[in-house]
Amino acid sequence: METFFCFLTCFSPILSGRSVKNGDVSCRTPRGEQLMNVMGTRCKIRCKRGYETQNPEVVCMATKHWSSSYSCHEVRCRRLNMPVNGGFKCSDGSYFNSRCEFFCSPGYYLKGQKTTTCQHTKLWTAEESTCIDVDAPVIKCPTLKDKWAEPGKLTARVTWDTPEGVDGADGVLTDVILKGKPSKTDFPEGLHKMSYSVFDRANNKGMCRFTVRVRVRRCSPLFPSDNGYMKCDGDGDNYGATCHFTCTGGYELTGSAARVCQYGLIWSGTDTNCAPMNINVGVRSAAALLDQFYEKRRLLVVSAPTASNHYYRFQMTNLQPAQCGLDLRHVTVVELVGNYPAQIGRIRHRILSPGLALQLRLLLQLSQRTFSMVLLDKQGLDKMRYTFPITAAEIFTTIDTFPLRKEEELLQQEAGQNCQA
Repeated sequence: METFFCFLTCFSPILSGRSVKNGDVSCRTPRGEQLMNVMGTRCKIRCKRGYETQNPEVVCMATKHWSSSYSCHEVRCRRLNMPVNGGFKCSDGSYFNSRCEFFCSPGYYLKGQKTTTCQHTKLWTAEESTCIDVDAPVIKCPTLKDKWAEPGKLTARVTWDTPEGVDGADGVLTDVILKGKPSKTDFPEGLHKMSYSVFDRANNKGMCRFTVRVRVRRCSPLFPSDNGYMKCDGDGDNYGATCHFTCTGGYELTGSAARVCQYGLIWSGTDTNCAPMNINVGVRSAAALLDQFYEKRRLLVVSAPTASNHYYRFQMTNLQPAQCGLDLRHVTVVELVGNYPAQIGRIRHRILSPGLALQLRLLLQLSQRTFSMVLLDKQGLDKMRYTFPITAAEIFTTIDTFPLRKEEELLQQEAGQNCQA
């Protein structure tokens, strides 16, 4: 009896020792080397570097089909994420050996590797790169602002337009911040350093600087005359400043009482001096004599019947060492001694005629028979009368209460005038 063997075979036989596409195979069969696709045949699939198969071993099944696919597929890495504000280009997508190059939008810089390659391990050679904004915004400040102060002023109003920042990335900026005085305000004389700053969304800072310079036209400085005062407005020598001059009591002003610093930086008027007061004792009336002291000096008129009068001698002895205090308070002492026609008058070393001395007594209502004194202010007003001697300190206390005396004291303090020496 003849026996026949019937073999079940799989479709698409795998030939041992021959490579499949992108790999090779080796099989073991229970029926011999000639039959590589009979049921039970086991084949091991080995793929080239960069390729993989679903199962490394396949078996020919009773269904005449292999247990699984035996092809080698190209290795594939995970898909890259698109970087914010940038992108990438790949030579072959996410497949093995695909080279991807990252790029960023204008205004952004790449953080990380510029390229990455898909490896056979399914891992990229480098981590995903990101695009960051490292460019500071650009802001352009105004040019140097150079201004001259106006007449009579030490400041100048400076105006400029607020600059705008420009960002090379997304264009989103904070408010522009000024360090210094704002536009449309008055700047004092000198150099003022200013700056503007602005930030983008990535907190990059853009900054620019500029300078405001204010200049004041100035004349050469003026100085008060000896025995005089000077009071100026503004800064004392700036264009438009006015300086007023006054003399201390007993001195008369010559030259200009006020001078102005002009545009050409030259003072108006003429030089100012304070000359000693020239008392004219040759006038015909007491009123004419008193007019010479109007608004210049206070008068302390001392009247006595004789030079030997006890009150008179005591009073004059008390006033002699107080001459500095009298001059400081602009007080001139007038002496009227004796009875007409033998009476005489004296203002320091100047002698008044008997007739002028008599007129003065009559005008001031001073008796020829008894001691008396009268204190006149700078307007010629009768401020205080005495019928007996008093100390210089009492006279000074009275004068120091006069309103005009307060202004005089301030001027004297500024000039350093005192009687301490």
